[in-house]
Amino acid sequence: MKITLKNMIFYGYHGLHEAERTLGQRFSVDITAITNSELDSKVRKLSDTIDYTAIYEVVKNEVENYKYHLLEKLANKVLEHILKEFKLVKKCSIKIRKIAVPISGTLDYVELEMERESS
Repeated sequence: MKITLKNMIFYGYHGLHEAERTLGQRFSVDITAITNSELDSKVRKLSDTIDYTAIYEVVKNEVENYKYHLLEKLANKVLEHILKEFKLVKKCSIKIRKIAVPISGTLDYVELEMERESS
């Protein structure tokens, strides 16, 4: 089974520039959590699957309550928490989009994508 939370929007304080960590900005985050497909037919109640509202709260907490210089660090922290807290998740990927990039030029956003498997 694959569960995806798409385009979650949070306000966070991440970036190399002091202004980014002081003023903050919007971030868009996608999470895809993959479970063991052999368990799919056995899902009868919430405890048999992944509570995606709880995953949302993990991402929200990390993006909104901490400050990182690099999106890579933020992505690693989110993946680490999800794989630790949700034992049914075997593989997880994250996409983080920085919508207002401090670059002299025109672009929609910068996107970082990372994937990790449970050990």
